[in-house]
Amino acid sequence: MNFLKTGISVRVIGRDEPEMVEIRCHEEDENVREIVAFVKSRQGVLSGNDGGNRYEIPVADVIYIESVDSRTFLYTSDRTYETRQKLYELEEQLRPRKFLRISKAMIVNLMKVESLRPALNGRFAARLTTGEDVIVSRSFVPGLKETLRGG
Repeated sequence: MNFLKTGISVRVIGRDEPEMVEIRCHEEDENVREIVAFVKSRQGVLSGNDGGNRYEIPVADVIYIESVDSRTFLYTSDRTYETRQKLYELEEQLRPRKFLRISKAMIVNLMKVESLRPALNGRFAARLTTGEDVIVSRSFVPGLKETLRGG
């Protein structure tokens, strides 16, 4: 796909109309499928609580999800929410949206990973867009590599 010859248009619509993305292409190749996967990864919300209030958090805003003492937390760039969902439920729900289990207690949004570097004992350290480093456990490194290869 030659993006120099590709037109992009955005049309602002009324709040009563449903939002949608339309792709016009000569064939559905890998580039088109990648764009579709990216758009799908930006959709959806998760429910979380903070300070006794319930919030709908856009999936795209979630940096990582962590289980601590049988409680599950959603982390965004500026807040932490507790959710009633279990980590394994969120893992299944978010896998198509570029989230990946990196340890027994953590799922990370791959769109929020700035860099990866080897760490001790076969582990990796992932630098997040917040500047925070999280560890990819040794047993989850093969899955990370496979995902990054596009598998």
